[in-house]
Amino acid sequence: MAVGAKPSLSLWLPALTHVEPGHPLRELLVRADLLAEGAAGYLGGLGEHFQGVDAALPAAALTREFLAGDAGDATWLAADPAWVQPDMNGVRLLACGRLQLDMAEAQALAAALLPVFDEAGLRLDISTPDRWHLKLPPDAPLPAFAAPEQALGEDLSQHLPAGAEGRRWRVLLNEIQVLLHQHPLNAQRRARGLAPVNSLWLWGGGRLPGPLHSDLQGVISDDLLLRALAGHAGVAQQARTVETVAAASAGWLIDLQDLPAGEIASRWWPALQPLFDRQSVALHFASAERWQRKPWHRWRIWRGAGR
Repeated sequence: MAVGAKPSLSLWLPALTHVEPGHPLRELLVRADLLAEGAAGYLGGLGEHFQGVDAALPAAALTREFLAGDAGDATWLAADPAWVQPDMNGVRLLACGRLQLDMAEAQALAAALLPVFDEAGLRLDISTPDRWHLKLPPDAPLPAFAAPEQALGEDLSQHLPAGAEGRRWRVLLNEIQVLLHQHPLNAQRRARGLAPVNSLWLWGGGRLPGPLHSDLQGVISDDLLLRALAGHAGVAQQARTVETVAAASAGWLIDLQDLPAGEIASRWWPALQPLFDRQSVALHFASAERWQRKPWHRWRIWRGAGR
């Protein structure tokens, strides 16, 4: 942000290619100013607002601290419930988290895995149904793990830790997959039309980082890692509701990047539309395109002529 520049309200939106013609966002962009492209993807979007955020982000320690307040100086690793599926070219990661687990189901699945983790000297904590954490022994070696964003839809073998250092983790993951594949809860889930929880995705390892810096004044989001980053940076954060979105002001970030574009139009647009009439809004799409919409842009009637 340039020195002396007035902050805008920021919207973080899904990829522009997912926004169909006729969507109110498309109508809005006709009269807005196109800016230079920003960062693409989930981690890139986080890095736009929090300095130093990249693929090596210790997401596990940050989210554990946000949820339980006990990260301390320990090394943590996220072990999030996942769905993998074999095909002709290997085994692909199809989902990580957001598998419609409740706490009782998460605890039942985890119970089958506890002996494996105990034997490996790892402590498993079910922080939420979708967020599981491993606490590692002091000075335990920690190879690089890929974030879910980097591995979704791809063959697991391309993203598992390599070499002798990674072998322990590859063997551990194989044992986890065997136990979860056999778990009776997954047969029940399939009968209900739900994806099985047949793996865990290990990622975001490390210790709680030092203070983070952000120019944001506040964050409105349902994304756990984004809210954890905001909390660690001393930035206000609120859950995403129609009321919090409607009340958002300059310097705040409204996170909508995880939502289908159709839901933004049907559920959230009545709260969003008045924001454009009273303040400058920066729109950052997950596919990197950025636009600026100011209240007076609504008078650019000529931009919509002849469409």
